[in-house]
Amino acid sequence: MTMLRDLLDISPEIADTVSAGGPVVTLESTIIAHGLPRPRNLETAFKLEAAVREAGAVPATIAVLDGRVRVGLDEAALERLATEDGIEKLSRRDLPVTLAAGGSGATTVAATMICAHLAGISVFATGGIGGVHRGAEDTFDISADLEELARTPIAVVCAGAKAILDLPKTLEVLETKGVPVIGYRTHALPAFWCQDSGLTAPHRADSPTDVSAILNRMRSLGYPGGAVIANPIPEAAAIPRAEIETVIGTALTDAENAGIKGKAVTPYLLDRINSLTGGRSLEANVALAVNNARLAGEIAGALSAC
Repeated sequence: MTMLRDLLDISPEIADTVSAGGPVVTLESTIIAHGLPRPRNLETAFKLEAAVREAGAVPATIAVLDGRVRVGLDEAALERLATEDGIEKLSRRDLPVTLAAGGSGATTVAATMICAHLAGISVFATGGIGGVHRGAEDTFDISADLEELARTPIAVVCAGAKAILDLPKTLEVLETKGVPVIGYRTHALPAFWCQDSGLTAPHRADSPTDVSAILNRMRSLGYPGGAVIANPIPEAAAIPRAEIETVIGTALTDAENAGIKGKAVTPYLLDRINSLTGGRSLEANVALAVNNARLAGEIAGALSAC
């Protein structure tokens, strides 16, 4: 516990709520520092926290600032993430290095899950999880998010995996690792900007109470990992699958021609897709993230009521 106090700065509101068994929802910070353009990134950060509160839960945005894991960010910290150049992008492999160096970084899905678990939080809202990249049979480019979902007991509410990925392979890896993938009020697996990837979600739940029952059974069985709650983007904001696939194909070709590799790929593709869709993908991204934050708040409330 002393080591955790040396590592984490948890806001008093979040610490008190966790201690009382109340509903808390973790939010990642990569969407603020790397996922959205300025000033929409800061506007969206506030919208996400507001959506969690509207659902009756306490938001806990996580980031690393000056060598400390911050669980719950004030307005100044959110503004810093949104405007400061040089904020690192931190996944599992990067987190201890940046902490040891006293650096600052925005946490990805994997790193946010690690920090949330240390803080005693079990529900997390994000836009879309990472997964198996297209062409991974040659590049071996597979997100650390999948491994984290297998080992860290966090329920991740998302609009499925990012549509730029190889979704069938991503679903196969999640199955291999024993991670439940639950379509929320749908039998179709959503694909970020579109409601239906063409794949079937392995399981379905129709209410926050149904989701909380599944999560409680996972804990009772001693499962070490988490679950994916796949929540489709609101219909009004969705982009048709055929249209977005064409755009993604163009963006992938552009990334290859530009020599973009590693963790720079996703931010590049999101920016290029936004340009190719005339800004529609950005609006969809914001809409789905807010929708996920609201549902996560409802699920956290159902869990706390058990």
